[in-house]
Amino acid sequence: MEEILRLLPEGVKRIIQEFSRTDKESMEEIRMRINRPLEIMIAGKPVFPLLNGSEYYVSKNDATQMINKLSQYSLYALEEELKKGFVTIQGGHRVGLAGKVITTNGHVKAIRDIASFNVRIARQKLGIATPLISYLYAGGWMNTIILGPPQSGKTTMLRDLTRIMGEGDEMRRIQSSKIGVVDERSEIAGCVQGIPQHRLGHRVDVLDSCPKAEGMMMMIRSMSPDIIIVDEIGRREDSEAIIEAINAGIQLVVTIHGHTLEDLYRRPSIQELIRSGVFERIVELSRSDGPGTIKAIKDKTGKEVRSKKVM
Repeated sequence: MEEILRLLPEGVKRIIQEFSRTDKESMEEIRMRINRPLEIMIAGKPVFPLLNGSEYYVSKNDATQMINKLSQYSLYALEEELKKGFVTIQGGHRVGLAGKVITTNGHVKAIRDIASFNVRIARQKLGIATPLISYLYAGGWMNTIILGPPQSGKTTMLRDLTRIMGEGDEMRRIQSSKIGVVDERSEIAGCVQGIPQHRLGHRVDVLDSCPKAEGMMMMIRSMSPDIIIVDEIGRREDSEAIIEAINAGIQLVVTIHGHTLEDLYRRPSIQELIRSGVFERIVELSRSDGPGTIKAIKDKTGKEVRSKKVM
């Protein structure tokens, strides 16, 4: 949280500091929109904090302070980030940006007149993936897809699985594996200047801000990983790259948006991948008992191997 507080406008910073320790530990997002109330997401619920008895409206000066701190008073330093619409900061936290989009030949060149900021607070939950080990490992790691709606803990679960795979587990006699992480949105590793901000293990290599399909091929050619980790697949080229990786003898663990396995059968770019049975395990998540709730674990035929909810 200290990394975030250093970047916030003074008025917003004072408000955040007034929250209880429990609320701070449950904060997920800090949303600032010019001329609109400050919004804090706490345990999945929006909170509009008060200052002197009134909602705090974000000012243009707050936005200026925020962008100056993010860019260290040089917008040129954020040129590449402004094309992507977010900035990853120390600690692996991510600041999303919205405003006027400048395009060239149909491609985003930059975002100007930034009017909205979404600070997504990254927290590594060590051990959250431990209940999955006995279902995903049987002498080797199985090709796995983690499925869930937004904010159900998919990336958090994927990050901890990456750590377990990269470190190994002596108690369970699981050796560490060479892991290649293709981190298109800088959320799994949270790299800052190429250095992961989260604990992922000693045998993990990260391609940061790299398109997924291209990144998978780059990993295969250059880093010879045992396992490739990818967040939020969905395009046809992602599916094609996954097939190429599996044919090269590499295991994959990926995430995708959806509520149930049935949702994936209705997506043209994904349905053939699922029907082919390349994913030996499908983990369905929800946030019914908080992010990371394991709703079901299924095999490649859709049969549940464990359906009891566990945290």
